[in-house]
Amino acid sequence: MLRAMKLHCFLAGNSIRSDKTLLIRNPYNGSEVGSVALAARADTEAAIAATNAFRDTPTRHCRSVILEKTRELLDARREEFARLITNEAGLALRETRYEVGRTLDVLRFAAMEALRDDGQIFSCDISPQGKARKIFTTREPLNCAVAITPFNHPLNQVAHKVAPAIAAGTPMILKPSEKAPLVALKFAELLYAAGLPGPMLSVLLGLTGEVAEPLVQDPRVDVVAFTGSVPVGKRIAATAGYKKLVLELGGNDPLIVLDDADLDLAVTLAAEGSFRNSGQRCTAVKRILVQDGIVSEFTRRLVEKTRDYLCGDPMDEATRVGTVIDEASAIYLETVVKEAVAAGAKVLIGGKRRGALLPPTVITDVPRDCRMVVCESFGPLAPIMRVGDLDDALALANSTAYGLSSGVVTTNLNSALKAIKTLRCGTVNVNEVPGFRVENSPFGGIKDSGLGVKEGVIEAIKAYSFVKTFSLPW
Repeated sequence: MLRAMKLHCFLAGNSIRSDKTLLIRNPYNGSEVGSVALAARADTEAAIAATNAFRDTPTRHCRSVILEKTRELLDARREEFARLITNEAGLALRETRYEVGRTLDVLRFAAMEALRDDGQIFSCDISPQGKARKIFTTREPLNCAVAITPFNHPLNQVAHKVAPAIAAGTPMILKPSEKAPLVALKFAELLYAAGLPGPMLSVLLGLTGEVAEPLVQDPRVDVVAFTGSVPVGKRIAATAGYKKLVLELGGNDPLIVLDDADLDLAVTLAAEGSFRNSGQRCTAVKRILVQDGIVSEFTRRLVEKTRDYLCGDPMDEATRVGTVIDEASAIYLETVVKEAVAAGAKVLIGGKRRGALLPPTVITDVPRDCRMVVCESFGPLAPIMRVGDLDDALALANSTAYGLSSGVVTTNLNSALKAIKTLRCGTVNVNEVPGFRVENSPFGGIKDSGLGVKEGVIEAIKAYSFVKTFSLPW
């Protein structure tokens, strides 16, 4: 077990000292993991001012070196960071080690993209209205970006915001989740150690009225990137004013299993998609839509597969599913399971909560109007819903307010193509979980999942910069 640590917020690279602290406890056993000295409204104002005043942007080469050096420092301490995430978020070690590996990819891809110039050249004599000139484009950094990140991937979500901003040359103010902030602060320390100028990154944690609201509403902030709940995301959209918004607001992602599917593959995808990261992923499988002809055999196999996902002490190497983020979240999940049962669903395995632990749970005969499958259930639940055919599955998949990701398991190319064209969401993965991606590919959703603005390293760099156009005689 790690020794409890006391960390501080950072203002332009310098530690903020404060009498107000936030205590972080392990969701599994309640032990103290660490504490954070919180920022105040004056610190928020100072961070915005310092960020906007910064003009000594490192060269592309220097930014790339900083990102690659950070990757090397993280790689050398990957087990330490994985265990810190496990301690403060309750996720099993296999998940937190995987998250550190993903973060290493983010840093590597961002370091590569920092060197890439996506400028264009347009000849102006191609039209009768033109003349002998050429138009050029170049990408320039913004003055100030703000990122607000969630608890479920407390390192990788931070890296997905911070690394592209560094690659773009844009200073950023980061507000990590108060439920799992320690790893974000340790990550910032790595960036500073790698040579990042202090004014390019401030990390603030504090009361909403002291930190988050002033950051979102300040006109000196050029872009707000937020990952979190729909209500908070919509409040940001309503109050942010005239600035760019990058909103990733969760999902209710279906896995559609058709009767021609490879059943072994389908069961594996359903289990991995539902239970990895304790089910706390916006792209986790939230609904399993299985065609009539195979639903009984699929269900039997999924229950057997679920027995392999041992739930318990996140620090135990044998554990595959740790806690959810806190007991309140586990109680909510237990509640939606009970509601589904009252409406006619059957729990085949799991469902019995202990503290913040909720074991992987398979529920069958789930009515289509249950809260569990209409809203986003952020935990290790695998609700199975029977569908008649592909058209029925697609209509059901599109029936919620969300539109982030989806998966379709089939051996029929025509069925796969129809699903890709019909599903109203940001991603469709064929014979893969909804959440599959690489760290530089575009990612994001529509409807209540977001405004259609993509993240991923390449798209995020675009969000944290602007294109300047200029022309010269030629």
